Amino acid sequence: MIRAACFIAVSAVAVYASRATLRRPPSHGFYRLFAWEFIVVLILVNFRSFAQWFGDPVSARQLASWFLLLLSLLPLGLGVHLLRSSGQANAQRRSDPALFPIERTTRLVTTGVFGYIRHPLYASLLLLTWGVFLKRPSWIGAGLGIGSSVLLLATAIAEEHENVRYFGLTYEAYLRNTKRFIPFLF
Repeated sequence: MIRAACFIAVSAVAVYASRATLRRPPSHGFYRLFAWEFIVVLILVNFRSFAQWFGDPVSARQLASWFLLLLSLLPLGLGVHLLRSSGQANAQRRSDPALFPIERTTRLVTTGVFGYIRHPLYASLLLLTWGVFLKRPSWIGAGLGIGSSVLLLATAIAEEHENVRYFGLTYEAYLRNTKRFIPFLF
């Protein structure tokens, strides 16, 4: 019952925050909302107790889980910092209501973590997803993790199309010189 209430509360906030994107199904925010939903369900399915979440701290599975969870903070922090400091977000010049304020960048950020991967914030969510999965692996968790990963890939692809429309040839060149989620690989 508590998990259902948590899911409803978190979903209500996510849907409210993403209400503009729900009117535009092919937008990146549409796919992102459902990726978040999958991640929330995965967390709720995998979190049974603090003892289970923090228990057996030196097992290989727990070490891998904590590594991914902590690593997820790195691209998130670096990405948010660079978008805020270098992206020149401007609600007047980029007034699309489907974009969150941090996404209304008017300058393409290609330095720092963005010099290696195009989507550090989505890479962070992928790391979070699989770190949570490893806390309590199951077939249901694997399905949720795969679903979230597919939705994050769809989110990234949709955002790339939107960025090509906004930034043009500059973004097309950026696509050729960077990877989507994993530096030098993918």
